[in-house]
Amino acid sequence: MSEYETLSFEVVGSIGRITLNRPEVGNAMSPTMARELSEVAIRCDDDPGVAVVVITGEGRLFCAGGDLKAFADAGSAAPSLLKTMAGDLHMALSRFARGHAPVIAAVNGTAGGAGMSLVMACDLAIAVEGAKFTMAYTNAGLSPDGSSTYYMPRKIGDRRTRELMLTNRVLDAGEALDWGIVNDVVGADELPERVMALANQFVNGPRRANAQVKALLNDTFERGLETQMEYEARSIASLIGTEDGQEGVKAFLEKRRPTFSGR
Repeated sequence: MSEYETLSFEVVGSIGRITLNRPEVGNAMSPTMARELSEVAIRCDDDPGVAVVVITGEGRLFCAGGDLKAFADAGSAAPSLLKTMAGDLHMALSRFARGHAPVIAAVNGTAGGAGMSLVMACDLAIAVEGAKFTMAYTNAGLSPDGSSTYYMPRKIGDRRTRELMLTNRVLDAGEALDWGIVNDVVGADELPERVMALANQFVNGPRRANAQVKALLNDTFERGLETQMEYEARSIASLIGTEDGQEGVKAFLEKRRPTFSGR
């Protein structure tokens, strides 16, 4: 039995696998799911053995969006509920972003609202051919959350972001690939193998260098050119003296594949 109510989490071979597990409601994001995601994000962040995190959904959908029934049931307490829920979700996304492990969204079906926000927050995303993507927030008279107003303009541009958020346009998987929302589209039967192959690249790769790539890119839009270059210089200098840095240089000179240790 899972230790969590709305998701499952396991670490297998340095891969942290999170499965949103409310298939009866399209894996809708509830207050409990947001809190449990925050707890799992801490576990991934604090475990140096986790080289990569994979997030997927149980059933036909990745995540249909926020649990509107829970908001309606809360009545006059809905604003407080949403502040708590958004706080937990945003803490989870912050920890995934600032954590050392790359995060892959394995988009097994439609991603709407908070589900699409979650996809945008991941470092990489692979979707099945039948997946649909829509923001959907304003259809419910709400505004976006889940870091989407931060990541979407940076990843796909302001114009396209405004179109998705204001018109709730629905993109199919091919359009999502063209727009830069996902990195690849595969058949449903191919998704587990494709995601596993990508995840294993990080398991066997230079983990400290991957963490530095994330750190550099997280803040690039907030820094000027010279400041960003200084951070680049400090980062690469810190890595050259590591075991992986030495192994990578040596392997390149010896024309062989490097064997990284994560140190």
